Formats: sequence, structure tokens, C-alpha cells
Amino acid sequence: MSDWFLYLIRTADDRLYTGITTDVTRRLTQHQRGKGAKALRGKGELILAYSTPVGDRSRALRAEYRIKQLSKAHKESLVAGQMAFEDLLADLPAPLKND
Repeated sequence: MSDWFLYLIRTADDRLYTGITTDVTRRLTQHQRGKGAKALRGKGELILAYSTPVGDRSRALRAEYRIKQLSKAHKESLVAGQMAFEDLLADLPAPLKND
């Protein structure tokens, strides 16, 4: 089972796009080639602004939803390291462990 990651991509017009994946490098390349999210197509240069492992897919989906609810200022605080990602997810269940 793969670990899931949450990532934020900065567009040329300084917007932050939030997504989840099991392979951040592959997903960024897909976005840069215009594959995947329509929200990023034609937005110019795309830069990975932030990524962090979040555990299993269920937790990743909940984390993505939570980040998407934040204001741009809060997302910028997360990217700048002024806000701890773990604090945002403190009340989400821990990822399941596979033994």
C-alpha cells in the first residue's frame, strides 16, 4: 500500500491548487503537461509549493478537503512553515498501519 501525499501547486498568477497523490513528482509532471486537473490547464508555469505525507487515501481526502476550505492567507502560512500541517489535522484519525 502506498503512502499518500497532499501537495500545493503555485500557478503563474499566484494561485494555490491543492491535490493528493501517491507520487508528487509524477503528478506535478502530469499537471505541467496539461493532464489531470482542468483548473491548472493554461495557467502558465506550475511550481510545487508544498507537499507532505498524510497516510492512507481516506485521510488524504479529508486533509485535502480541509486545506481547500482554508483562506489563501492560511494556505500561504502553511507553505511558509508558519502554520503546522499537523495542527490542521489534529482531529482526523491517524492512518491505518499495515502489519
